[in-house]
Amino acid sequence: MLEIQDVSVRYGRVTVIHGLNLSIQKGEIVAVLGPNGAGKTTLVLSILGLVPVASGKIVFDGTPVSNLKPHQIAGKGIGVVPEGRGIFPKMTVEENMKMGFVFFDQDPARMQERMEEAFKRFPILGERRKQVAGTLSGGEQTMLSISRAMMRNPTLLLMDEPSLGLSPKLVEQTFHLVRELHAAGTSILLIEQNAVQALHICHRGYILQKGSIVLSGRREDLVSNEAVQRAYFALEKN
Repeated sequence: MLEIQDVSVRYGRVTVIHGLNLSIQKGEIVAVLGPNGAGKTTLVLSILGLVPVASGKIVFDGTPVSNLKPHQIAGKGIGVVPEGRGIFPKMTVEENMKMGFVFFDQDPARMQERMEEAFKRFPILGERRKQVAGTLSGGEQTMLSISRAMMRNPTLLLMDEPSLGLSPKLVEQTFHLVRELHAAGTSILLIEQNAVQALHICHRGYILQKGSIVLSGRREDLVSNEAVQRAYFALEKN
């Protein structure tokens, strides 16, 4: 579904992603793990066309997208839950959700149908549909960001640190939502610092450090890897 082939990304003269190779197949949850500054968000921005690729190629569903504009890439079926949720705080819940639809489709009946589907998934958003989004709790804002991304039924969903800043209980709920979206047929590229939770639900994973993939493999292989256990699971055991 998505192939990142020998991609490098630069900010000015500084290379922040170095010859990266990554893929996701239809029906997978693939996790990209790593510390702050590893290049995870830059990877997302490059897939979306918001940061230019200096070299290499990004292919989505058999079509090169590296040189397309962001709205063209999104229109091919890629949705995003951005880091920090990216909601419009002064707009209502309904208005936020419409923003995930109107730039790609002008059918009001279909938009309303998608919105009602979202309210069935997250009843609390239906109850607060006229509420200003900036007044929602962190967990509710995460639900809204996911709902907005799903308004066009994307085939691939990029989720950039969806658990960032949430309480442990809301982190559990967020990863449960990821599993629900996957069960409903959405392929997911999950960018996360919370490696323990991400490795519990992904099929495969990549570990990114300083813009390079240092380890990749199936979930089982990563979980059993001694270096991964020392880096990510030591605190959980303590």
